[in-house]
Amino acid sequence: MELAQTLFLPLLLCLLFLLTQQSAPLVSASHHHHHHHPSHRYLFDWRPTKLFVFGDSYSDTGNNIKSVTKSWKYPYGITFPGRPTGRFSDGRVLTDYLAKFVGVKSPIPYKFRNVGVKHLKYGMNFAYGGTGVFNTLVAAPNMTTQIDYFQQFIKDSVFNAQDLHSSVALITLSGNDYAYYLALNNSSEGFKPFITSVVNQLSVNLKRVYDLGVKKIVVTALQPLGCLPGSTAEFSFQKCNGTQNLLVGFHNLLLQQAVAKLNNETKSSFIVLDLYTSFMSVLNNNGNHLGSIKFENPLKPCCVGISSKYDCGSVDDSGAKKYTICDDPASAFFWDGAHPTQQGWLAVYSALQATLEELY
Repeated sequence: MELAQTLFLPLLLCLLFLLTQQSAPLVSASHHHHHHHPSHRYLFDWRPTKLFVFGDSYSDTGNNIKSVTKSWKYPYGITFPGRPTGRFSDGRVLTDYLAKFVGVKSPIPYKFRNVGVKHLKYGMNFAYGGTGVFNTLVAAPNMTTQIDYFQQFIKDSVFNAQDLHSSVALITLSGNDYAYYLALNNSSEGFKPFITSVVNQLSVNLKRVYDLGVKKIVVTALQPLGCLPGSTAEFSFQKCNGTQNLLVGFHNLLLQQAVAKLNNETKSSFIVLDLYTSFMSVLNNNGNHLGSIKFENPLKPCCVGISSKYDCGSVDDSGAKKYTICDDPASAFFWDGAHPTQQGWLAVYSALQATLEELY
């Protein structure tokens, strides 16, 4: 699969948006949306008590540095909780919805690990926006280092074997490795081998989390990068970039194969959350499914810069804002150039219900 040279710039711009925003998920998604209440069946005779999170801006709930990260600045967080919390959205993100499904409170970010043991009862979030499997343009802990932090907590007996046995891990990957590759190599040569190396290392990371004692591990497939606003802006937010999505398809195929191999070795401990299919089902939704969430212009983000020089949250030297916000964030699927709104994540979470049921 060769990417046309003319498509490198829009893909690079799209992926670099993930990075400049300090950002950063194959079982088919259900098209039927309903709310889940975690009080019902536990088929494996266990109930998760903790959630451990590793990844990037699709799961980060506040680890990045406040002074340099837009997710800590207005208007991020305007829907929930009404102020910025470091989430890359107007409100809740994937971590919050998975925690709700599992039946625990959203775990505290690693950054706030010293606030007291009582806050560790629901697990911990080690995810940092902008990071990847390998190092990226963002100077923050990659996935291996995030797992190192987790392992140190186990070594220090902060979390014991029983804690781990009754826990779920979420691992997200949103394309930052590929942004870094494109920033260094403006060529399609070597891209497929690099994707292979990313998935191979991701597989190593997944197995490592399992070997540390976590019972169930949820890993996200890559979302359709060609449908992120950073890619669709050149089409006036009217259509996705199909060539970019072919690249995503190769990554997801390799991931599916890697997870199948891991499940053969570990009695099916791994679940892939297919963000590609769930994003596309929401973006293509015509409202025919009972209870489904429909967005009028799903490719158009709510919060955008007034020109290509600016993005959501940008201000000039005098503090004047250089962005616009839609009247109702709940009417938009995307919040900014790369991340869903709270309502967008709710729609994705709803589309993933059937897959999530496999946790039990």
